[in-house]
Amino acid sequence: MARSYTEFDNLTSNILKCAYDVHTKLGPGLLESAYKECLSYKLQTLGLFVEKEKAMPLIFEEVKLDCGYRIDILVEKTIVLELKSVEALNDVHTSQVLTYMRLGEFKIGYLMNFNVSSLRNGIKRYVL
Repeated sequence: MARSYTEFDNLTSNILKCAYDVHTKLGPGLLESAYKECLSYKLQTLGLFVEKEKAMPLIFEEVKLDCGYRIDILVEKTIVLELKSVEALNDVHTSQVLTYMRLGEFKIGYLMNFNVSSLRNGIKRYVL
C-alpha cells in the first residue's frame, strides 16, 4: 500500500527531529558510525522499522550483482538516509544518495553531514 503525503510528512518530520537531537547531544567531530548508531537507536525508540547497512544489489539486465553497495539507514523501507561526517559535502555524495534511491525505487532520500556546527546546514533532501 502506498504511503500518503501526510504519512511521509510525519515520517520525515520524526527523522529530522531525531537527527537534530543526535547532533545536539553529540555535536560535530565524531565518526560517521557513531551518528549512525545513535540515529538508528533514536528512530527505533519511536517504533520505526530501521535497517542499518541495508544491502543494495545492482541489477543489470537479468544479472544481479552484489557490488557491496549499502544504504546507511533505510527507514520504514521507504526513506534513504546517507550519513556523513566530512568537511564538506560534494557531488559524489549526492550521486550516492540518488543512486540508492534509483536502484531501490525509493522516493525520498536525505544526505546528512553531522560534521557541521548547525545540522540545518548539513542536510539535503532529495525527491524522485
